[in-house]
Amino acid sequence: MTQPIVAVLTALPLEYTAVRDHLTDVEKRDHPRYGTLATVGRLSGTPWSVALLELGEGNLTAATLTERVMSWLEPQAVFFVGVAGSLKPDIEIGDVVVATKVYGIHGGKETDKDLLVRPEAWRASHRLEQAAREALREDPHAHLKPIAAGDVVLASARSALAEHLRTHYNDAAAIEMEGAGIASAVHLAGGDALVIRGISDRADAKKSRADAEGSQPRAATNAAAAVVAVLRELRPFGGRPGLSGGTADDPQEGPFRGPTHGGDHLDFRGSTFNGPFVAKQVGRGDGER
Repeated sequence: MTQPIVAVLTALPLEYTAVRDHLTDVEKRDHPRYGTLATVGRLSGTPWSVALLELGEGNLTAATLTERVMSWLEPQAVFFVGVAGSLKPDIEIGDVVVATKVYGIHGGKETDKDLLVRPEAWRASHRLEQAAREALREDPHAHLKPIAAGDVVLASARSALAEHLRTHYNDAAAIEMEGAGIASAVHLAGGDALVIRGISDRADAKKSRADAEGSQPRAATNAAAAVVAVLRELRPFGGRPGLSGGTADDPQEGPFRGPTHGGDHLDFRGSTFNGPFVAKQVGRGDGER
């Protein structure tokens, strides 16, 4: 039986490589119409296949391609893994932030006096958040906190945007550029999403120096290790098939197909009846029954 699948999405090549290093038996897949490329491999020690994609930067691109991944590969869960800037003094470079919610920070109404904030926010999937808490509980460098997602690179702790975040998104622990697009697309598709970010800078004037000193590969490596730890805790979802058409708990759950069952069936497993069950089948070409 084909393994259930999750999607792990990244923006940058170094983020992609950090996840790719954990996969075995990889193969390339390309979207039959649009040419979007995915690397699909196994994550040893887990029931999961992982579809890994590098999307590029920005919330708009992330949202568009995430929707494509959802309809094309039908993953049971979507993770976005990459780097971010810290907004809190106690969250260090190299730490990992797992987003309990993602803020879209650019909604608002500009008036003569002030900007009236109209934020959007998406909470993490409860199922995925619980797996993250279990997997990372003993790691002092892992933080389950909200993050902010915008369409700018923040490289000043004294800028108007930095003050905007402190005032209106005070609980946000990190800032990045794709999480809102991912969260929105998966939410609209009725799926489960989790954003995991390694801290590569402090979103201040020293950002370029931190990047030059190799902070991004370190942060990406730590974020990739975190998503692997989460997937080791996460079980396939009962009744929510991925590419396999079944689940790990019950491989026959879901629609039967092929000559034996003809595609339609009534599944009474686990059911209780207090009286007779009556059914009528029609339209099979051999008369009514």
